[in-house]
Amino acid sequence: MDMISERLATIEATLRDSANIPEATRRELLDLVAGLKTEVVPLVDTHGATAHEIAGSVEAAVQASVRREKHPEKAAQAVEGLAASVREFEATHPKLVEIVDRLALTLSNMGI
Repeated sequence: MDMISERLATIEATLRDSANIPEATRRELLDLVAGLKTEVVPLVDTHGATAHEIAGSVEAAVQASVRREKHPEKAAQAVEGLAASVREFEATHPKLVEIVDRLALTLSNMGI
């Protein structure tokens, strides 16, 4: 398993294990991470550093959102960073941008 797949597996485990996430939101986030995996893993060959940055941004946003009650400002910053991490791909990888935007929106709307 490559580093990005491992990181995404860690994100999935965090989402599954967090008691702070309503079940419907958890399912939606897990579906989005599965879609993200499909889109970002192929980028490793052509845009390795950016693919790792996107995976790192997703991980940071999920972690901050799960712990939102302690530091809501960090959660907001992490979600903004997540959305910004894919802007360069809007024209070439619109599905990736759509998934990341939906992830960011869902995380910001969790209201933990």
